[in-house]
Amino acid sequence: MAERVFNFGAGPAVLPEPVIEQIRDHLPALPGVGMSVLEISHRSPAFDEILAAAEANIRALAGVPDDYHVLFLQGGATLQFSMVPMNLLPADGTADYLLTGSWAVQAAREAEKFGSVRVAATTAAEGFRRLPAAAEIDLSPTAAYVHATTNNTIAGTQWPAMPDVGDRPLVVDASSDILSRPIDVAGHGLIYAGAQKNLGPAGVTVAIVRPDLVERGPSSLPKLLRYATYVQGGSRPNTPPVFAIYVVSLVTAWLRDQGGLQAAAARNERKAAKLYAAIDRTDFYRGVADRDSRSRMNVTFRLATPELEAGFIQEAGAAGLAGLKGHRSVGGLRASIYNAFPEAGVDALVAFMAEFERTYG
Repeated sequence: MAERVFNFGAGPAVLPEPVIEQIRDHLPALPGVGMSVLEISHRSPAFDEILAAAEANIRALAGVPDDYHVLFLQGGATLQFSMVPMNLLPADGTADYLLTGSWAVQAAREAEKFGSVRVAATTAAEGFRRLPAAAEIDLSPTAAYVHATTNNTIAGTQWPAMPDVGDRPLVVDASSDILSRPIDVAGHGLIYAGAQKNLGPAGVTVAIVRPDLVERGPSSLPKLLRYATYVQGGSRPNTPPVFAIYVVSLVTAWLRDQGGLQAAAARNERKAAKLYAAIDRTDFYRGVADRDSRSRMNVTFRLATPELEAGFIQEAGAAGLAGLKGHRSVGGLRASIYNAFPEAGVDALVAFMAEFERTYG
């Protein structure tokens, strides 16, 4: 394999190198099939096995209850901003949204097109640098569901544990930290995630849905916008993203072989701790997120001037450290260190940060 740089991009993001090698080796022809995964029918026995493996791996890793559905959808998490209220929000109902970042705001705005939305908590006034405390969350007793974003990639915050929402269904956008740590699936009504950060390539979205919520979707909805359609059709009401699901099956198998979610959480904590220690040991770098809200997936930080940040990005790229530019809406610097990101890359960035400070500090 050609020499690779360390990819700190926020998504599409780094994939495990053994998975990339496996894709390379088997791309011309799947073993025992004689044709590429890019060519096989979505109704073929070969894809039956791929789809079953992807679902089984997710169920085993996350401890998904037997009655919950694991669905493979298209349209990314952004389409889920619409599908969730279309399926779960009655015409006379209200949904509570916790606004902890730009993606949470976009989800709420989309939901407003389909019904009544309450802002149950927001930290917008502080630039989303922290998560709301439990006392700041004001839930409606009759909310049809409570929507939250588990990890906020732009500001770099992450719920250490999801808030208690009582018996209201908890719906979460887990696109940027799914399968990065153990999760109580039974404590959620619906979990959705675009694959392109922790699960695989862009093109497929995973949804884990409680069965009673599937039944909420009105039959009048367009077919491909009802969760029930995917349940009834085994995630194949039309041609699914075969290759993307294939890669999800490989990534989740790799994650299983690496020790599962407890081991992943320990690795992710260790990687993030190294970066935050490098940021906190000096005034040269300044962390963006409040310390008790910091993400283990997206480490955000700033330098004194935009010019210095631009120099950092340029010199880091020349040193083989790619994708460190912050989101275009806020600027700054961001190191995304998802499950597949190697610890050696974190060590290389920490060393570069020290050298950059010696040169310009």
